[in-house]
Amino acid sequence: MNGQPVKLKPLTVAVLIRLIVADGAPVTVDALFRDCWPPAELVVGEYRTQVQKRILEIRRALDPQWSSESGEQSRVLPTQRGRVTAYQLVADRDAIDVFQFSDLVAQSRRAATEDRIGLLERAMALWTGQPLLDVGDQPWADQLVRQLISLHQTTEQALTHAYQLAGRAHDALDAADGLAARSPRDPEPASWVETRRDQVRASEGKRLYRKDVASLKTAVVVLTDDLFAQDDANLVAGFCDTFDTDTDRNIIISQESTQGALLHRVYGGDRDRLDRDLRAALSRTPKVGVEPKSAKPRGKLTRYPVGTVATLHLATRRVFAVAYSRMGNDLMAQSSLPLLKTSLTNLWEAVYRYGQLKPVAMPLVGSGLSRTDASYEELLSLIVNSFVGSARGRYLTPELRVVISRSIFDTIDVPGALKSLRPGARDAQSYRGDGDMTADRQAQDTADLRSSTLTVVQYILRLKLPQATWERVAEIIETAIHAAAAADMESLRQATGELMLVSPVRIIKGDGPPNEPAAQKVFERANVLITALQPMQPAPAEGLDGKPR
Repeated sequence: MNGQPVKLKPLTVAVLIRLIVADGAPVTVDALFRDCWPPAELVVGEYRTQVQKRILEIRRALDPQWSSESGEQSRVLPTQRGRVTAYQLVADRDAIDVFQFSDLVAQSRRAATEDRIGLLERAMALWTGQPLLDVGDQPWADQLVRQLISLHQTTEQALTHAYQLAGRAHDALDAADGLAARSPRDPEPASWVETRRDQVRASEGKRLYRKDVASLKTAVVVLTDDLFAQDDANLVAGFCDTFDTDTDRNIIISQESTQGALLHRVYGGDRDRLDRDLRAALSRTPKVGVEPKSAKPRGKLTRYPVGTVATLHLATRRVFAVAYSRMGNDLMAQSSLPLLKTSLTNLWEAVYRYGQLKPVAMPLVGSGLSRTDASYEELLSLIVNSFVGSARGRYLTPELRVVISRSIFDTIDVPGALKSLRPGARDAQSYRGDGDMTADRQAQDTADLRSSTLTVVQYILRLKLPQATWERVAEIIETAIHAAAAADMESLRQATGELMLVSPVRIIKGDGPPNEPAAQKVFERANVLITALQPMQPAPAEGLDGKPR
């Protein structure tokens, strides 16, 4: 009372806790008596009177300004009249440590690392021992007690990981040791703590660069670490359009690739289970086609659109399997920057829908066997720019982590690749609340689409393709011309996506139709498309065939 402790009788404490557990919902007199009075206790007088005595004691403690003689309702503990009288505890969640603890932990999941540490430390400071000790043996309190204990353990783990990510190795080790001391006989946390100790000690020589984007309420972190050790984060794994998973002898998929590591480290080498999860995630995704076994003797035969994201729902995290390359029939994967850009756009959409606001950890996609022919800086900039563009106007994740090798980190200009994250007026203007597609965002999306279309056309016209494929390219370009002229962005986006899927697939046998460069007519129509795109993307002085337009 007035900031001073108030001693209540044990039975009154039980009634108060029962009202707290109701979380603002009215609790009837009958329920209070049933849940709080010991079955064998002798009740003198009518039981409703006994409950009312305890309610009066609570009111005097929590609402000292109230008087039973005033005839007014208590602000803190009013009576709800009805067929059966009920009582409702009206209090701010911040005034109840049980809810304050849960709310701080929930807030930390959306916060940047340093803010997350502060929120988690405040939450842990509220923990003084076994929760709801006075009623812990009551059935109505049992579920909440178990939830709080579990949340406390995961909070300790999250704080340990946040210390590690912030470079506070000694704090991380102290937190891990405290967790181990509180669970000496539980093998699961003990194993987690030992793993974390090893990671913390190993991380002392690692590299990390962090950039907070306050206007978007997120951060981008580039670090040298183990991708699969990001326990608090959802993961991104690159796949090819056939979603192959066979790592036997590294013929189809390399065991050293991210998808190979996913199979062996997350799925324990159980390829059947991984394939089942992929089939479930892809069950509603349209198929591009099915390769004949004679053309692709090894691996899976069904192809999905490049850019498909299969979301795998694991027990504690999501894995976003992104098909950003095409698997040739000779088992060589091939991608490009336009394909990668489309894949990243689809990735952020999946993160928004299924990520549950957890951090996202991903490798430097496109830097391995997908053969994008892009530099590490180009890939990192593409990832970051794509993420920031998608995060404008909606909340995706408190933190994006790009996990790269030490050798890559030491050879690239990480701050330079992240220069687009410098805060500016554009960020502040574009972010106006979750799900709010602002005019700035729409204009930027339109400009990005037109630019992407031009890039794809330039890429396609450098290829050599069969005549039938060039005829299809000409049809798609014609559709794009009309869409751009009519400012029909949805049709233009669809046409651009179709062009991305025209990239050639290598074949084992050389008895297919001959490949040839684009005909002059295709170049002419492409130049018309450039002109249609010109309002948002200035066209080059020369056409795509090198001749003046």
